[in-house]
Amino acid sequence: MTGSDAPRIDTSRPHPARVYDWWLGGKDNYPVDEALARRILEVDGTVLRGARANRRFMTRAVRTAAEAGIRQFLDIGTGIPTEPNLHQVAQGVAPEAKVVYADNDPIVLRHAQALLHGSAEGSTDYVQADVRDVDTLLDRARESLDFTRPVALSLVALTHYLDDDVYGLLGRYVDTLAPGSYLILSQVTPDLSPEAIAKAAQQFRAGGTPFFPRSLAEFSRFFEGLELLGPGVIPVHGWRPEPEDVVAQAEGIVPVYAGVARKV
Repeated sequence: MTGSDAPRIDTSRPHPARVYDWWLGGKDNYPVDEALARRILEVDGTVLRGARANRRFMTRAVRTAAEAGIRQFLDIGTGIPTEPNLHQVAQGVAPEAKVVYADNDPIVLRHAQALLHGSAEGSTDYVQADVRDVDTLLDRARESLDFTRPVALSLVALTHYLDDDVYGLLGRYVDTLAPGSYLILSQVTPDLSPEAIAKAAQQFRAGGTPFFPRSLAEFSRFFEGLELLGPGVIPVHGWRPEPEDVVAQAEGIVPVYAGVARKV
């Protein structure tokens, strides 16, 4: 997509993917994104740890799904590419894995070519679509994925930007998945650092970005009807931690829950 067909990037308002990019040390953000990222960092010192912890959780969760035999992955809310990308993890375990990324931020489209360099045996594709437009997103994903077979659906650090309609929304995606599919989620919570998260939420909303931290019970609701993998719903550092995650726990609290579940 080029020229007049390319979607216009709105630099007048911050976008979560670009704010997240700034926290991870990326360069694909605008002054409005950096300004919001810095304001949130001033009131919530956990955000940098949270961004890094989310990336490591994605790596562990995707590797778990791939090692369990999943060969198709749909990553919604992809964000700006930051290595390791999901396809690198999945295809590192199973070179034949097929991966579809989806995001609504036009700047991600500019980086699609970087996302599409996967293994020769597998495939990586990108669709420009909003998570709320379920039919469009799934129709485009079906061009690469076979939804009659298991798929790992990943929405890492996305649901806290969606209001309470997210339960029905996520249910529509899960209903589409074949038995044996996986759901990979992480979500900001007020439970572990209530004052800081309240201030961060205020900054997000003042910047025009909806933000909905959720309690343990509210986050666990996403997995109703599914089979949770051990250790269940848990703070993100603690989900099947590797040595670097154990070391990172010493840096302090990360107010993010994570979980992975299987559709039976």
